[in-house]
Amino acid sequence: MRLRIFFLVAIACSAVGWAAYPSSSPPTMPLSRYVPAGGLLYLEAKDFSSLLASWNASAEKSNWVQTPNYEVFSRSRLVLRLKAAGQQFSSAAGLPADMNLLTQVGGSRSVLALYDIGNLQFLYITYLPARSVETTLWQTREKFEPRSAAGMNFYLRRNPESQREVAFAVQGDYLLVATREDLIAGALQLLSGKEGHSVESEPWWSQAVAAAGPSGDLRMVLNLEKLVSTPYFRTYWVQQNITEMKQYFTAIADLFRSPDQDREERVLIPKDAAPAPNPSAMQATADLATLVPEEAGIYSAKASPSSDSCFSLLKTKLLDPQHSPAPESKLAPQVQLTGGEAGVSTDLETRIDQAPTNQQRDKAKSTLEQLLNETEVLASLAVESTAADSDGIFVRPHSAVVLVGASDWNESRALAAISDFLASSVSASHMGLGWQARSGYRELDGLWPLAIAVKGPYLVLANDSALLATILSKFNRRLGNKPVTWVAHFDHRHEGPNLSRMAAIVDRNRPSQVGFGESDRPPQFFSENLGSLSQAFGRIAWENVVVRTEGNKVFETVTYQWSE
Repeated sequence: MRLRIFFLVAIACSAVGWAAYPSSSPPTMPLSRYVPAGGLLYLEAKDFSSLLASWNASAEKSNWVQTPNYEVFSRSRLVLRLKAAGQQFSSAAGLPADMNLLTQVGGSRSVLALYDIGNLQFLYITYLPARSVETTLWQTREKFEPRSAAGMNFYLRRNPESQREVAFAVQGDYLLVATREDLIAGALQLLSGKEGHSVESEPWWSQAVAAAGPSGDLRMVLNLEKLVSTPYFRTYWVQQNITEMKQYFTAIADLFRSPDQDREERVLIPKDAAPAPNPSAMQATADLATLVPEEAGIYSAKASPSSDSCFSLLKTKLLDPQHSPAPESKLAPQVQLTGGEAGVSTDLETRIDQAPTNQQRDKAKSTLEQLLNETEVLASLAVESTAADSDGIFVRPHSAVVLVGASDWNESRALAAISDFLASSVSASHMGLGWQARSGYRELDGLWPLAIAVKGPYLVLANDSALLATILSKFNRRLGNKPVTWVAHFDHRHEGPNLSRMAAIVDRNRPSQVGFGESDRPPQFFSENLGSLSQAFGRIAWENVVVRTEGNKVFETVTYQWSE
């Protein structure tokens, strides 16, 4: 999110150029008062020029622009469309819209309001005293048409081919820039003190700001009701959780920066009143976080998980990880040419209109699901870590799952359900599915690595006995953390090298693509594309996410810890 917010400012503002007159004292009124209503996104910086200088001088930028990840990103459809829009803005402004121009017009207190995503229509207001006459745009102001609004002058230039508009104005120490004439006219009217509708009068902005705390170094307010419905949001939103985002009316995020840590405080407000969260489930989630071993690389604890999500968690992490559903392919299938064999007559007896059935598998699966359906689960915890083998070749993932029930688990029934589920996939005649008693837990006596412990309402499973023993040793730890809805943690410093090594193994036998030689082939997806992104931001030690639900609001805290 640290880069996501900053890139939004840089990409949008660098599309056009602006200028200003020198003037006197800093503004005292909130800049939001001068932003016309009707926006989709509102972004405010306490000192935009400092943020811009910090990013340009950062090691992260220097490293990232040289990585294969940046190479892939620069050829993406999103960036190509932004470049095309930038060229249109440059033609409308009459000068190149680049980082040099953005640095010239980057003031201290600044606001960017986005009104149209597809056409990049926005309004930019900044405090920029004594620097406006130095900008290259001011030197070319004769190319603009003089206009006025509310008794104030502004300049407008329109490209007849693309119909793009660039307008700028100066009032005191305020620099205003817009890509629509009505936006800058509306801002000048509000700036003059005349009546008008500003963003402060809109519920999506006022409700979000009222629910948030102090403003951070960067503040972003999103009109989610309008944003989510736009086709551009559905296409380019990285998380692709459109269905989940549809339930929210507005959201606000504040970024607080320090030398060793960046912290993001978010508030999301749903459209309709959400069911009250279960206090016992939220407390159980907070208590689960205290069971996580210090050496764990990734963990996630969730309140009130559904029975389906609990079953999926057990299946994908411990019981059947190799049969996870493959991601949907967006490429046309390749046809394998054969010698012309058309098959044999017995193939006519094979049904192709129905999926193959496996009654034994369905029965075993329903046994485990029935157990989860009948037991109310208050919270779930997934813990993962990786460790390199002694030979240094392979990396072994170790996983554990903890389920907290509203009542005590039936140990014998849980052991039988898990054995039945594994019977059809890892065993013949239930061989190797017997449970051996260990010190405080039970372990399968076959080749499949699985250990289980039942402690009242706690059901603990792991594919590594040492990991399970470490979790059990923390049950006597004093609890009492603040209730949470969801908490997650990723130790990038510990897991980064191992994940990069795993990615290299995954990509090692990937077939070469037609048309690309060794020198001009595209980067390997896992080891080079994603791996280079991890290396570029290698100074991030860990990331932590905490989500709390209070009343009709969702509060999220995301912390990025930077290493020395």
